[in-house]
Amino acid sequence: MTKVTRFAPSPTGALHIGGVRTALFNYVYAKQNKGKFLIRIEDTDLERSTREFETNILQGLSDLGINPDEPPVRQSERSDLYQKAVNQIIESGNAYYCNCSKERLDEMRAAQQSKGLKPQYDGKCRNLALEADASNVLRLKTPQEGELIFHDLVRGEVIFKNSELDDLILLRSDGTPTYHLCNVIDDYEQKVTTVVRGEDHLSNTPRQIHIQNALGYPSLEYAHLPMVLGPDKKRLSKRNAVTSLQDYFDQGYLESSMINMLARLGWSKGDKEIFYIEDLISDFRIQEVQKAGAIFDSVKLDWINNHHLAALSFDDFEKRLMPFLKVVGIDCSQKSNGKDIITAMRSSQPTLLGVAKDLVPYFSSLSSYDEKAANKFLRGSESVLEFVQRKLNGLETWNEESIDKVLKDAQTSLSLPTPKLNQPIRIAMTGSTQSPSLGLTLSLFDVAEVNHRINAALEYLANNSS
Repeated sequence: MTKVTRFAPSPTGALHIGGVRTALFNYVYAKQNKGKFLIRIEDTDLERSTREFETNILQGLSDLGINPDEPPVRQSERSDLYQKAVNQIIESGNAYYCNCSKERLDEMRAAQQSKGLKPQYDGKCRNLALEADASNVLRLKTPQEGELIFHDLVRGEVIFKNSELDDLILLRSDGTPTYHLCNVIDDYEQKVTTVVRGEDHLSNTPRQIHIQNALGYPSLEYAHLPMVLGPDKKRLSKRNAVTSLQDYFDQGYLESSMINMLARLGWSKGDKEIFYIEDLISDFRIQEVQKAGAIFDSVKLDWINNHHLAALSFDDFEKRLMPFLKVVGIDCSQKSNGKDIITAMRSSQPTLLGVAKDLVPYFSSLSSYDEKAANKFLRGSESVLEFVQRKLNGLETWNEESIDKVLKDAQTSLSLPTPKLNQPIRIAMTGSTQSPSLGLTLSLFDVAEVNHRINAALEYLANNSS
């Protein structure tokens, strides 16, 4: 049997990285088994669902290379399928109409909770043989005794007592089908064989299996993935991390880095840390996914992205960097050694946006200095700046090697520790203490610009002396 998996997002918000992890594992499991990966848009929440969010979800997955093997389907366009299944389940005698009012249900649940019981429908209308009515809902006749047992590819044997599962609603009073019913029918109609989803859906599984049984549908494979947690070990939210995939792209994380990071949320392969989707299809085993929640570590993501950026050829790196240079207002063509500057700075930050921001001082005049750095290293460094400036102006050859020699000789002559010599000059050139080696940094500017920036630093010190 061909394995068929599906990712079924609701288009009520931007693509969440927890959802991406679910889509990724579905995709990989299908490809490992020479099967199909499908996408189903669960847009029955008409008030909150939008085509804009749908586009965001599909585009984000496509950017990662997670493309479905068939065109996506929308639940909102499949009402005929649901009605056909509703007629079938009514005719089978496995469902009944219920006219319990909201007030009665609220009182019933309150009474159950006051006794320490789990609130659930008490089956009042189960054997009344009510007819369809504009105020009635349709409920499933859930078995009242015994257990429902299924095997989970991640969690092993899972057992639910049927007595803890009430008669869930299949059709609302307005005739619209509920999530559980649509979900089961869609999986059957799309020939889905394997459901890979977050553990927050674990309690839905026995309910959906009972619907499958009532309709005579075949059983499915299940794998419930651990939740993606923030650093506080609570469900990942905007309080403790960026949660939208597009936000990570906007910061300059590579698609391959996001796949690498998300795949490691709940799964590992020995000591191997860096891999691409092809490696994942080869190495991933869903049975090896852990049960405990997986913590999303932004520091680890930075480390992974550094490795993926370093693996790019210069041409590919430059191509990926260009949109971010535009964001910060850099035109590389304005400097003849633009490629040399990019080469020197390409590992300065773990993201493309971070690298672009670090490049600004090399392509634009300085408008300010990092206040903390200036107070610590620049103030009182006038003599150092003037001494090094004179020595640099005496150079016949302007390159990193000759500049390094000047700096070394200056440090000896002035008897200064490296930070006391280098940091004032680095701040004068870039505005901060962050840059490549000082000789390389200076070599990326011409002599005229070095003089201009040192003079500007001296003027700043003169105007801000206290």
